[in-house]
Amino acid sequence: MDVDLPLPDRRDGKVRVSYSLPADERGGRRLFVTTDRLSAFDRVIEGVPYKGQVLNQLAAWWFAETADIVQNHVLSVPDPNVLIARNARPLPVEVVVRGYITGVTSTSLWQQYADGARTIYGHPFPDGLRKNTALPYALVTPTTKAEQGGHDEPITVAAVVEHGLVEAKLWGQTVEAALLLFARGQQVAARAGLILADTKYEFGLDDDGALMLIDEMHTPDSSRYWVAESYPARLAANEEPESLDKEVVRRALLATGYRGDGAPPALPPEVWQQTSARYIDAYERITGTTFQPGAYPVGPRILEHLQHVS
Repeated sequence: MDVDLPLPDRRDGKVRVSYSLPADERGGRRLFVTTDRLSAFDRVIEGVPYKGQVLNQLAAWWFAETADIVQNHVLSVPDPNVLIARNARPLPVEVVVRGYITGVTSTSLWQQYADGARTIYGHPFPDGLRKNTALPYALVTPTTKAEQGGHDEPITVAAVVEHGLVEAKLWGQTVEAALLLFARGQQVAARAGLILADTKYEFGLDDDGALMLIDEMHTPDSSRYWVAESYPARLAANEEPESLDKEVVRRALLATGYRGDGAPPALPPEVWQQTSARYIDAYERITGTTFQPGAYPVGPRILEHLQHVS
């Protein structure tokens, strides 16, 4: 009978639980990753039906679709809840690419602009921009990695190199890859009837020091998706775009007066159900397939599968 096996080096993150598996005779380590939680304001963790399965399956789809741009860490997806990935050394900064001036939190592009800033993340901005409208070109705005539920810290591109966070040549490769990934993401989203407004990428280095895309990509947790069909009317009415991402949760929290400090208020079940429906909608629009939930994995089956992963 299958039973769960204890796995070493468990790490509980804001969004996922991960386990490092021992190196085998082929060298390297395998990272066993499950995603089954949602974070908003970096402090809210709550169950969303099928959330982990949507994120894993959609991220795996995107990794396959963009493998011609930059290598990624995915080795196998043996179960809807599981990504088995190569180990990587994460870069100390994450890459945010923004195609629209938007956002609801204090560090968002729009909020800083609305507060009077005209140089944001090291980029100059003209007067007269409207909220939720397209920028003339995609902006790369790096951020440090949030720890222990804290907010990501915005930094400038210059500071990344000046402070020795990432060597200049490697940072140039990272920015080039991020912009190509974002352009591909916007093209695919447009064909799916969606607008990819902004996204966050995480990069790392493999054992040979080569750049690798890691974590997840272009999911409703890491990206801001709007429904293209309703976007013009909502923009004309000064309404927020119809969202297929965790902005549903953020806006519900904002409506209660919560701004990310202290314990968040409880949200009604329908907020989580609406979020789940939007996640699944994003998955089905983008992949062109019907979402099929699966059973949660059992330890020995995953470990057995690892023996056949090259």
